[in-house]
Amino acid sequence: MTVILPPVPRTPAARLRWAAADGWTIARRTLTHWGRRPGETAVALLFPVLMVLMFGYLLGGGILIPGGGDYREFLLPGMFAMTMLFGIETTFAAVATDAARGVTDRFRSMPMAPSAVVTGRATADMLHSALGLAVMIGCGLAVGWRWRGDAADAALALALLLLLRLAFLWIGIYLGLLARGPESLAAVQLLVWPVGFLSNAFVPTGTMPGWLGTLAEWNPISATATAARHLFGNPGTGDSWVAEHAVALAVAWPALLIAIFFPLSIRRYRRLSR
Repeated sequence: MTVILPPVPRTPAARLRWAAADGWTIARRTLTHWGRRPGETAVALLFPVLMVLMFGYLLGGGILIPGGGDYREFLLPGMFAMTMLFGIETTFAAVATDAARGVTDRFRSMPMAPSAVVTGRATADMLHSALGLAVMIGCGLAVGWRWRGDAADAALALALLLLLRLAFLWIGIYLGLLARGPESLAAVQLLVWPVGFLSNAFVPTGTMPGWLGTLAEWNPISATATAARHLFGNPGTGDSWVAEHAVALAVAWPALLIAIFFPLSIRRYRRLSR
């Protein structure tokens, strides 16, 4: 039996439409899997809420914000940024599992755009992250957090948070393609959690030892968290050079990470496809 494959589009516009259609097909596959496992999806969405409750009510009473202000209003923008970081684990596990089960191999044998697997995964994970951010905003409103700026500033803060997620997403895809299986998730967690806590997401950097505070302040998570606090009108933005340029750094850091890990992810997938 002879299988006749459809021709590869020749023009750039046709190739782009081909890649977009195939990428959306992969994204719909991921969304369908989440719909069939609502328990796992709910746990992933509610875990950051548990972190907010733990830090906001159990530990937050002992943390003072320089210049004053409510700790929960300081905490929530940091938790928004941390939620974007937590997505690395979800992306990594999904990509590594597909590779270990041979799903990625089956995709390679199909007449689909070479970039569709990674772009489809990225699309689905960004939709999931937007939902997770909406859940976190609802949690914040329930515990007393409010944004004090105008709607345009709030929208920019949300855009910067999702930009950070996009950067971390490509890191997760690249690491997932490198891994030999989902059992390597523990190694990724050992990377994610120290990076997340070495930031100003939970405590102001001014309360840390000098050298540690400097490292934490230059963390990409800190840049986005500080920019979000500034745009939301929440306390704890600080007055250092890094804090004053937080919005610019919240764009520069993700742009740098995407510039590094997006081509690495595409290249790694193409090498696997040979």
